[in-house]
Amino acid sequence: MYFDDLRSYISYRSGNPDLADDVVQQTFIRLWEKQITLLPGKEKALLYKIAGDEFIDQVRKRKASVEFSDDLFLVAGDVQPDERLEYEDSSRKLRKALRKMNESQRVVFLMSRRDGLRQWEIAERLNISVKAVEKRMNIALGILRATFNSDEQRNRK
Repeated sequence: MYFDDLRSYISYRSGNPDLADDVVQQTFIRLWEKQITLLPGKEKALLYKIAGDEFIDQVRKRKASVEFSDDLFLVAGDVQPDERLEYEDSSRKLRKALRKMNESQRVVFLMSRRDGLRQWEIAERLNISVKAVEKRMNIALGILRATFNSDEQRNRK
């Protein structure tokens, strides 16, 4: 029931879909092994907490370098040939902006833009306040805007 949401969350944090699958599987294994009873209305927050802890454990064990996959929003096959250059440029700028964001900003941004979640839904899933979501989103959008604007100014010169 929560597998896909948790996988997306960990994928946003790590940039690695394979690691996200492993982490989410381990999350449910840990839940089963420890026979943790989920309280109604609290299960989502607990699963996100366990998944976040498991992610940190996995990263420490693997000492993985975090890279983003190239297929963040569009599949290149969806782009018309005459739009390919513009797509590649926008995709490059987006990856650059995402690398500039800290993890919390990147997670909130991707949950909003990629999953289409509302701020209160993000707050609930991450167990933070709506104000914290707003602040992280504003900073992420500022980084995105600055990245796109600085590249455009550089191209004009």
